[in-house]
Amino acid sequence: MLLQADASPPPAQQSGTERRAISQLVPHDSFFWVRMVAITVYAILYIRRFHTDGLIVDRISVAISVGIFLLCAFAGKPWRRWGVLVIDAVLYAAMWYAYEVTRDAASGLGFPLQVQAPRNIDRALFFGYDPNVVLQQHFYHANDIRWYDNVASVMYYTHFIFPVIALAVVWSISRVQWVRFMRRFASLLGVACLMFVLMPTVPPWMASSTKYHYRLLPPLARTTGRGFSDLGFHSFVNDWGSALKWGNAVAAMPSLHAGFALFVPAFFLPMIKPVWLKAVVMIFPLMMLTSLVYFGEHWVIDGLVGWALVGASFKFWNWFEARQRNVRAGRARQALGADA
Repeated sequence: MLLQADASPPPAQQSGTERRAISQLVPHDSFFWVRMVAITVYAILYIRRFHTDGLIVDRISVAISVGIFLLCAFAGKPWRRWGVLVIDAVLYAAMWYAYEVTRDAASGLGFPLQVQAPRNIDRALFFGYDPNVVLQQHFYHANDIRWYDNVASVMYYTHFIFPVIALAVVWSISRVQWVRFMRRFASLLGVACLMFVLMPTVPPWMASSTKYHYRLLPPLARTTGRGFSDLGFHSFVNDWGSALKWGNAVAAMPSLHAGFALFVPAFFLPMIKPVWLKAVVMIFPLMMLTSLVYFGEHWVIDGLVGWALVGASFKFWNWFEARQRNVRAGRARQALGADA
């Protein structure tokens, strides 16, 4: 005997009693519009600050901006959700702290610098040519900033905002998805930090400079900010140039710029249905790696290794989560069988 389909009337035909019964089962969220307004105001103020001062890139300012966004996104939520949010925030901060400490300490632990090897790999991949040199010889003009310089600069600096924006949005919508995101993200950062320690790698711009006693390549211009400066963000570019002096210059392998540029699209790719849109989204990591090579910030192999780590992280956690689902399903079947 076939089961009859649910014959419940559509919402427009439901009686007032039925609608009240449904509203009792699904509580009314009186703070929904408060959160929407707060997030809208936050977005407007963030864009205004971006227009006047440029991107927020230092970790403390980024953490503050994420915290303000989450305050807006969690307004009116139950106190239990706030408690979970605090625990999550502590774990999130600990992850970035571990990353910064490990990354900055890597250059002082005495492991040999990788100089010739990444360059040789790039030359093998490109039939004896140096991709960094070829791109700058054909496209870089010292006294003329072209449209692709602007695009490349914007691509370069998205590294500091897109992963954080994606993480904050996922955090505010679904903790289950946030846990999935963080598992993969923290694994990528952890392996990258280990490689920074074990394989400190000289980037192309440094390998081309006599200032650092290298001359593996013809002189390369390190001009990540020229496009941003041309767009009017002069103060930001100057601040960023000062910040670079405090970073670990030999944390080039793997490229987290390239890794993050693949990570964010890869996480959301299953949620995108049109095939053509999937293809468009995956152009983003290609543009990022091209920009990095053009600016002399990374070897091509740095980016490929970053992509490989993203793939390995997703593959491991996909397997782990599938295994967890199978275990839970098996336990549920056993429990149902015991009750029968």
